Order: sequence, then structure tokens, then C-alpha cells
Amino acid sequence: MLLRDEGVELSEAMLFGLGSGLSFIYWDSKGLGFPFPGGRVKPFELTRNLAGTLELELLVQETTSPKRAWENVAASIDAGRPVGLQLDSYYLEYFSSKVHFGGHVVAMYGYDDHNAYLVDTDQQGGAVSTTLISLAEARAARGPMTAKHRSFTVTAPRRLRSLAAQIVPAITACADAFLHPPIANLGHRGIAKAGKQVRRWLERTDDPQRVLPQAALLMEKAGTGGALFRNLYRDFLGECTQLLDSTELRTGHRLYGEAAALWTEVAGLIDTAGKSGDAQYLVKASSSLGDLARIECGAMQALSRLRA
Repeated sequence: MLLRDEGVELSEAMLFGLGSGLSFIYWDSKGLGFPFPGGRVKPFELTRNLAGTLELELLVQETTSPKRAWENVAASIDAGRPVGLQLDSYYLEYFSSKVHFGGHVVAMYGYDDHNAYLVDTDQQGGAVSTTLISLAEARAARGPMTAKHRSFTVTAPRRLRSLAAQIVPAITACADAFLHPPIANLGHRGIAKAGKQVRRWLERTDDPQRVLPQAALLMEKAGTGGALFRNLYRDFLGECTQLLDSTELRTGHRLYGEAAALWTEVAGLIDTAGKSGDAQYLVKASSSLGDLARIECGAMQALSRLRA
């Protein structure tokens, strides 16, 4: 939304890929209560990556002061510039799923005495509003993935470089990070680890009928574009094949098509396991995650060999 206001029209999939956004993390800690499988890089890392790739001027403001935080946003809105906000979606009144997630990002384009006017995902209604009180709570939240009242604006150069010149370094950087993670719960190693751990998910909660379907929902529908962001990356690679003739690129596109379909199956198996209480569905999910680790590793190995 911020780029569109600057006259830059690129698909969400292209922005995701140019920001080297795809990743995987199996996050499990006492503070979480239940494992979190994530499919992308850290919330603001994608934005910074994309700004570097597209040579955008990215102005980021953070503060511990709620008053200063509001002044930062209001000044941009009053000047006619939409603002990106990172916040905890739990406090947004229009949000249909009440789950704490401090890495949520929205675009804000207006306000009045009572409400803030935002653009969120299609699932949450697109153009929406929430009270200024709830917005302040969402921005002030502390916990995993949260930021200190982070707001940001972007300014695009008068002329963007050709996409063909930018896609190769974005893809190879993403592939290298995925193939060589520093710890075992990231990248292809993280998917393999998730495959081993998912078998015990019914034992990890006292309320599997609620928690497992919620985990599946986060993987498939909660702003991921489907299949834990794999649909988005598949579509990005598909767009890239129209710009660059490459066997490695076509291989990566084909394999991420397979991976995307399999991630949707995994989410369905986890959902069914929670609703039925039958661990056999988690055994099947475990096997599929093992396949996914191999498929995605093969895709990223091919993409890492990509040359301009």
C-alpha cells in the first residue's frame, strides 16, 4: 500500500520475493506455550531487504513514549503520507482471530477524533478501522516479535532499476540463508525438526481441539497467502520465469509448486488431528514435513546456482 501511494505497482508475491522473505523457523519456548512454525524472515527484515533491493528511502521511527509515537504517525498522515505500523494484532477490534502476534503490520492512511483508518489483509476486511485507544494498545504491546511503537514510511526513486537485474541477488540471498542456517530450527533443518516434533503436538496442550486448528489456521490463512508463504514464493518464482530464462529458476518454481500443495495438506492434517484427537494424522504430517525438508532443500540448491 505504501509503494502504491508512491506510484510503484508490483504484486505482493514480487515484493515478498524481492525482500528475500521466505524462510522457516520452528520456534518452541516456555514463554510461547505451544510451538510456532513460521514461514518467513523476521517481521521487519523483509521490509529492510526490500528497501535495499528497490533502493527505497526507508524512514523508521521507534520510541518508548506513546505520546511521541502518536505524534510521529499523525505528522505523516497530516502531510498526506500513509504510514506502516508494526503492532500486536490481538488488540485490533476488527480482528476476527484473537491471538497475540506482535509482528503484524498494517498501513494507516487516516484518523479522526475516535478512529484510525487502516488497510489490513483481505481476510480481516481490507480497508478497516479501529479506535485510537485499541491502536495505542496494539502499538504499546510487549512480547515476542513486538517493536517499540515502530512506524515507517517509504519513498521510491523516480526510476526503479529493471526487475530482471534485481531478482537474482534476492533469490540467491534467500537460498543461501535457507540452506545454511546457523541453528537447527531454521531453514530446511527447521522443517526436518518440525517433522520430528509434530508427532507429540497432542501432548503439548490441554486443549488440542482449539490449539491445533488454530496452529493450522496460522499456517494456511493468517496473512501467509496460503501454505505458510509458499504460495507467494511459488508465484514470485513464476513471475521471475517471465523475466529470466533459466533452468534453475524453472526447477525452483516447479518444486515450490509441489511444496505449496504439500504445506496445505500438512495444515489440514494438523487441523484434523486437533479436532479428532487422533495422533495418526500427526504421524502423516510428520512424514510430509520430512518430504518438504527434502523438496525445499532441492529447490533452494537449484536457486542458489542462479546467475544473472
